[in-house]
Amino acid sequence: MRGNLLKKIGIACIICLLAAACATVPITGRRQVSLIPADTIVSMSYQQYDEFLAEHEPVRDTEEAAMVRNVGRDIADAVEAYMRQNGMEDQLQHYDWEFQLVEDEAVNAWCMPGGKVVVYSGILPVARGKHGLAVVMGHEIAHAVANHGNERMSQGMLAQMGGIALSEALTTHPATTQQLWMTAYGVGTQVGLMLPYSRLHEKEADRLGLIFMAMAGYDPRVAEDFWTRMAGQKEGGSPPEFLSTHPADDTRIANIRRMIPEAMQYYRQSQ
Repeated sequence: MRGNLLKKIGIACIICLLAAACATVPITGRRQVSLIPADTIVSMSYQQYDEFLAEHEPVRDTEEAAMVRNVGRDIADAVEAYMRQNGMEDQLQHYDWEFQLVEDEAVNAWCMPGGKVVVYSGILPVARGKHGLAVVMGHEIAHAVANHGNERMSQGMLAQMGGIALSEALTTHPATTQQLWMTAYGVGTQVGLMLPYSRLHEKEADRLGLIFMAMAGYDPRVAEDFWTRMAGQKEGGSPPEFLSTHPADDTRIANIRRMIPEAMQYYRQSQ
């Protein structure tokens, strides 16, 4: 009897925890579990970002590096404008945007919480210019703005540690907590540990990314051809790292084709 009572209390506590820790994804309005404070996520993010840059010198003073910075800044401005117009600017209060290009043949790019974006030079030939690059950066920035990593890490904490506080998790389960972090946010040499985003997250990032790039003045219609080229990277060998966590297939391309009319409404307004 007492065991059942404790079990019910535990379940009730978890339900209350989830209810108190819900966030809302921009544009889609989807409710998500978000157990980790934003400042904690960003602090951990900056540590990983600094460690990555210590081993990968950014490219500077080239046209390609300038293009990465300019496209990234344009999309960040669009994100900030959207969040401000919809009373969600507090979700970006810990953001300090940076946009780096690194010389690496990997076809890859990522955005950490807090707005730290890295593009690998190997993806530039696939992007074929600033509009294709905007597809890449818009998609990655959308993952961060939509809080997908926090959501995945929170789900992992619930599954493996019963939703205990992060401070307690770091003290009592440091290895597990670190693994959850790398699963959600692995970059650079750790990218192989990163689990694929769910289909929901990928579709959400595609939609938000198209809208953000369109708001920034980049043509979302190039996205279909970009993802077709990305899918072609699989031919004749292993898929690039970018595709190991961002599956590109006929279903995705068909979904993007259906999303483009919505994004075009924002694109026309930006002209």
